[in-house]
Parts: sequence; C-alpha cells; structure tokens
Amino acid sequence: MKILVVGNGGREHALAWKLLQSQQIKQVICIPGNGGTASLPGCQNLPLPVDDFEGIERCALVHNVSLIVVGPELPLAQGITDYLQSKNLKIFGPTQAGAQIESSKHWAKTLMQSAGVPTPDFEVFTDLAAAVAYVKQQGAPIVVKADSLAAGKGVTVASTVDQAIVAVESLFKNGFSTVVVEECLSGQEVSVLALTDGLTVRPLLPAQDHKRIGEGDTGENTGGMGAYAPAPIVTSALKERIEQEILQPTVDALRKRGIDYRGVLYAGLMITPKGDLMVLEFNCRFGDPETQAILPLLETPLEELLLACTEQRLEQLPEIKWKSAAATCVVAAAGGYPGAYQKGQVITGIEQAEKLGVQVFQAGTQLKQQQLVTDGGRVLGVTATGESFDQALNSAYAALNCIEFDGMYYRRDIGHRLT
Repeated sequence: MKILVVGNGGREHALAWKLLQSQQIKQVICIPGNGGTASLPGCQNLPLPVDDFEGIERCALVHNVSLIVVGPELPLAQGITDYLQSKNLKIFGPTQAGAQIESSKHWAKTLMQSAGVPTPDFEVFTDLAAAVAYVKQQGAPIVVKADSLAAGKGVTVASTVDQAIVAVESLFKNGFSTVVVEECLSGQEVSVLALTDGLTVRPLLPAQDHKRIGEGDTGENTGGMGAYAPAPIVTSALKERIEQEILQPTVDALRKRGIDYRGVLYAGLMITPKGDLMVLEFNCRFGDPETQAILPLLETPLEELLLACTEQRLEQLPEIKWKSAAATCVVAAAGGYPGAYQKGQVITGIEQAEKLGVQVFQAGTQLKQQQLVTDGGRVLGVTATGESFDQALNSAYAALNCIEFDGMYYRRDIGHRLT
C-alpha cells in the first residue's frame, strides 16, 4: 500500500515513521511534510498546502494511494474529508460536521450536555462588555477560551480577574467573534485519544501533556512542550469509566445528530482530586506531542486500525497490542516561542542523538540545500522508551544534550507529575 499523510508537524513525522514499520506499506507521501519526513526512508514530501484539496486529490490518484491520513485540525474543519470522500477516496478523519467538536467550543459543549458527558459550567459571549461583566461577577480563577480554532493556544487559565479580562479583550481584538468562559477546575489533566469508526470506540494509551512554556507549568499555553505515556494516573477502572461515560456516549450523540464520525476522538480530561471525570475539550485529530509518545509503544500495525475505522469494521479487530514500556517526548522549541521566534537556524546533532536509541521526530524543520534548519516554533520532539519513566526520561535528556540550534529551549521537568 501507499499512504498519504497530510500535515507538516512532529505528529505527521511520527505517523509516517510508524506506518513505514509495516511490511504492508510500500511508501508514505507527506503533504507538505518537513525536514524529518524528507529524510525518512520510504517517504516522499510534496510541497502542497494542506488546504489544497484538489492538489491532494490529484496526488492521491496519480500515486494510487490506499488511504489518506489527515494530521492537523484545520483541513478537517475546512471539509477535506467531505471533499475527498466525494471523489471516492478513502480518508481517515471526521467530516466537517464532525470536526466541529474541535472547531467550535460552544458546539462541543452543547453536544456534551445532550450526551450527559460531564464538562465544566460555562457561558458563551459574542459581546465584549457582557463577557467582562460576567468575569467580574464570577471572579477568579476562571478559564477563557476562543470558540474557534487557535492552534492549541486559545485558552487562558486566569488566576486573577484582571488577567481574565485581558484574555477576553485580546480574543475579541484578534478577531474571535465568540468567546467561551468556563469554571476553573483543579486536578490532573489527561489526554485520551481514541479511534472510532462511528460505532465502536477503541481508546489508545492515556498520555499526559505539558501545555505551559515554563517549568513548573508556568507561563503561556503552547501547543505542548512534552508528553508521556501510559499515564499512571489512569487506572484500568478509570479507563473503563472514560470509555463508558465519555467516549461512547459522545460517539452515540454524534450519530444521533446524523454525523458519521470516523477518525480520532481526543478527549482532554480533568481528573479531580475526588476522582471525578470532566471533559475540558475534545479534539478531532491525533494530539501533538501525545502521538509521539503513544505510537512508539503500539504493536498492532497502525494502518490496520486506520483502515478499520474508515471501513467501519473496528469491532471486528482484536484488542490493540501495546509494548510493556514507558515512553516520553520532550519538545525542543525555538527561542521566543510561543511568541515571536526566528526561523532558519541550523540544527546539528540529531544523528548523534539517535545513536543513543531515541527517535527524534521533527516538527518545525526544513531541508534547505541539504542543511536542516528551523522552520517553526516547536522544532523537535525527542522521544525515548524504557522499562521505566526514569529510564525513558534520562535517555531523552541525554539525547537533547547532543542537539544544538541557536535559541533552543526545552523544559527540563517533563514528567514532574510522575514523582
């Protein structure tokens, strides 16, 4: 088989890398891909934008691909699945209607309410003055969210009323027409990515992400600075509850709305100190960097799972097989991220790092005249596995010591919740 992967991040590098481990996969084509996929044996980059649906269609037909796998949320929200399905192409990822679960926080909240899925109390605002008045009335801490897509950076957990007001004003000023304000919960956040064919749900290993830029979970939100899997806080009993109380009811509620949801249903959960489960948000695609920590532990061929979802036969597959190990991913970012940062910095040391037994998934990189340079905010995801989390983390950080680029920054406390 040939498979086409849409996207250019670390998640897409990890997907291509995992797919190419299968004897059934002859080639992976990445659109547009990055410096990592460009140098991955069996992988080819094609320089098309992720929203060039006609170009992606032509590429799929010319190369006779068996499956198209969409990484990022933007093309899903724009209807790439609807378009390619109308051309009789097989694609893994929900339709535009299904992608609303991520592209509209308000829509997702009302879906959860109708499904009886627990989620924090919230209010929705299209007027700045009303939102500010509500924040003042509720007090802090409080959470402010952009209703629409914001590349993982549209959420502010405000510890003061002034901070919340600034967040609300900033969202309206930056063109967001709708803002969601919700109660702030305490506890531990967990990412549970599940595969679904619209009927059956198969959760992957639970992971924990590190959203804040600063050590000790301080500073601005980012797309994610590191992750580990499987998250020990999610016991087998909790896994069962997540499937029965959250994942399956959500897929059922989507179906009741006439939405045939096939792809990843990613639940961003809060586990409160009392052990209650609350859904903070849903995403419609593989997480980044959670995918980089989950896929190295997967033993079942990935393409078997993805094809079963697209062909609505997930229930017929045996249980997903996993390695008995721990995996960690530490993100190396460009200096200044998640604010302004420079591109074009030369990256060295990846070969030496990988000789230590880690996998370096490239995200914001580009090959320019055979030289690898930075091309984004999150540049690399250094992923290691081990018999224990300590072993995996030690390997990842040892590998990071080999890698250099001007302004490189990474958190040195990934996995701090494990202790």
